[in-house]
Amino acid sequence: MDLRIEKTRKNIINAFIRLRSKKDIERITIKELCETAMINKSTFYTHYRDIYDLTEQLETDIVNSIVLQMSHPEYVLENPRLFSYELHDGYMAKQTLINTLFSGSRKDMLVRNVERSLKELVFGKYPEYKDDTVRNVTLTYCIYGAFYAFLENKDYPTEKVIEIIGELSDKLNKT
Repeated sequence: MDLRIEKTRKNIINAFIRLRSKKDIERITIKELCETAMINKSTFYTHYRDIYDLTEQLETDIVNSIVLQMSHPEYVLENPRLFSYELHDGYMAKQTLINTLFSGSRKDMLVRNVERSLKELVFGKYPEYKDDTVRNVTLTYCIYGAFYAFLENKDYPTEKVIEIIGELSDKLNKT
C-alpha cells in the first residue's frame, strides 16, 4: 500500500479517536473530523463512506484482534476456563480503545460483534452446531455472560473473577 495513503488513514483514525474520546459518535461531523485530521472532505470520502463506516471498520479491527489473538477460539466449548482467560486478555489488551469506541450508543456492539465472530469460527470447526439450538444458546450465554460478569465484578480480584467465570462456563458446557 502507498505510504501516503496509510499515513492519511492513520491520521483520520487518530483524529476520530481523539474526537470520539470527547463526544458521542452522533455528535461528530465530517467537517469537524476533517479539520482535526487536517484533510479535505474528499480525502475522507476516498477512504470511508461516512462516520459510521469508519466506526464499523475500527470496531471490526478490534474484534478481530481480540478473537485472532486467542490460540483456540473454539475453546469456548472445549475448554471454557482457558477461553475465559484468553478472552479477558484480549479485552484488556485493547481496553482504552474499547472504552473509547464502544461507548454511548455503541456500547453493546463489542460483545455482539465478538459473539458473531466467535460463532463463525466455532461453526467453521463444528458445522453441525450451527443449527443446534442448545449450542447456540450456550455459546451466546457463555460469551455475553463472561463479558458482563467480568464488567460487573471489577471490584473483586481479576484472577478470581475469571476463574469463577471459567468454572461456570465449564459447568454449563457439560450439561
